[in-house]
Amino acid sequence: MKKPRLLLLSDLFGGNPEWIQNYIEILEPKFDVQYYDVLKLAQIDSSSEEKEIHNQFLNGGIEKAVNSLLDFEKEEVAVLGFSIGGTIAWKASLKGLKATQLVAVSSTRLRFENEVPNCKIKLYFGEKDSNIPKYEWFSELGISNLIFENQDHLLYQEKENAFLICSNFL
Repeated sequence: MKKPRLLLLSDLFGGNPEWIQNYIEILEPKFDVQYYDVLKLAQIDSSSEEKEIHNQFLNGGIEKAVNSLLDFEKEEVAVLGFSIGGTIAWKASLKGLKATQLVAVSSTRLRFENEVPNCKIKLYFGEKDSNIPKYEWFSELGISNLIFENQDHLLYQEKENAFLICSNFL
């Protein structure tokens, strides 16, 4: 039987970070896993400084990444996005990505969204991340979330958190 497809969308730093292997190891037995470096999707130079990369995403990069993703993915997929990757997955789902499920971790830019993709959604944030959406946002949009106590924005890089986050798909 063919395994269902699952997309992993990187955070702002892209590349092939060590922590992404935690997710691939857990998910690969059940899924055909496709990892996307969002900097490549957005055609952003990864040698820039963090602030500059962030600005490039905000000034057209997110849209470019969304459109690239829509060009590559035509079938049903489950999606796990980290930070800006979760925001890209969300926007792509609103524009026609056939997401069955969307899990976004530390995707704080979602606080500016007011339209919800038509799929199963779960959001994760660290309690110490200063940009978490307000409680009212989750409530108004009817979105389930889990806040990791004593964790910051990079909570997804911790191996023990990877198991909990992946449990949504298993």
